[in-house]
Amino acid sequence: MRSVLAKLLFCTALVLLAGSFDALAEVRERNLYWAPEAATVGAKKIDTLLNFIFYLTAAVFVLTQSVYIYYLVKYRKRPGSKAYYSHGNNKLEIIWTAIPTAIFLGLVIYSNRLWSELHSPPPEGSVKVDVVSYQFGWDMRYAGADGQLGKVDVRSYSVDNKFGLVPDDAAGDDDFSSTELVIPVNKPVHIYLHSRDVIHSFYVPQFRLYQAAVPGRTIAWVWFEPTRTGNFELACSQICGSGHYNMKAPIRVVSQEEFEKWQAGKINAKAEEAKAAAAARTLRTSTASTHPAGDAPRNEESKL
Repeated sequence: MRSVLAKLLFCTALVLLAGSFDALAEVRERNLYWAPEAATVGAKKIDTLLNFIFYLTAAVFVLTQSVYIYYLVKYRKRPGSKAYYSHGNNKLEIIWTAIPTAIFLGLVIYSNRLWSELHSPPPEGSVKVDVVSYQFGWDMRYAGADGQLGKVDVRSYSVDNKFGLVPDDAAGDDDFSSTELVIPVNKPVHIYLHSRDVIHSFYVPQFRLYQAAVPGRTIAWVWFEPTRTGNFELACSQICGSGHYNMKAPIRVVSQEEFEKWQAGKINAKAEEAKAAAAARTLRTSTASTHPAGDAPRNEESKL
């Protein structure tokens, strides 16, 4: 029996020693042994809850295993020691049942409040972005000079109308699109999530954010507030077809000044595009009025 206990203790010590060397290893830049650094207000609150649960379970594990090993050694079989039956202690059983119950109730209450907070209506003044997923990429639409996103009809998606805009809504005329999600730091961002074909997912690990994009629906509860600038990656974590592995889009969190400069450039480019389109329509209208349908222009030689 003693040899078995000695081997058990030796193996336990070996595992703890190996774990200590791993803990003292050089910290990896990409944080392979832990979750990536949180980059939003909500992500930090989620990490607080997850870290509490992790350290709590780790402490309980160490405590229970220590008691287990202690009793295993103390009450091992020895010559002249007779086993006896113990009915137990009702008071201790009530205590070690009440404590976990109280902890679980506290976690339920706190996590429910956190869930409600993360799913609450976005704050006033949030940057609104329409994010449309498709096989296999992402399109982002921002409000133009009027500050209003055009209305969307999920039945209107087509090759020529990739955002499903309502034709009669003038608010969408000056909206501009982007293949990257550019957002300002320290300001709420409200995402309107859509899918043009199959189920996709909006997944950013640093934001602790995952939300499925369902065809025929507008997911309007997604919002977050970035806390640091940097480059991140939007990925689809819902298997959506053969090109799923490469369905990504860059995310840039920039300062407010840089965002306003980028936004102004996009708005001006959209305005120039609208002017060019208007000029082309005017030219076509003028040509049509000068030469009515069926009346082709003729030169003098054609009269001969």
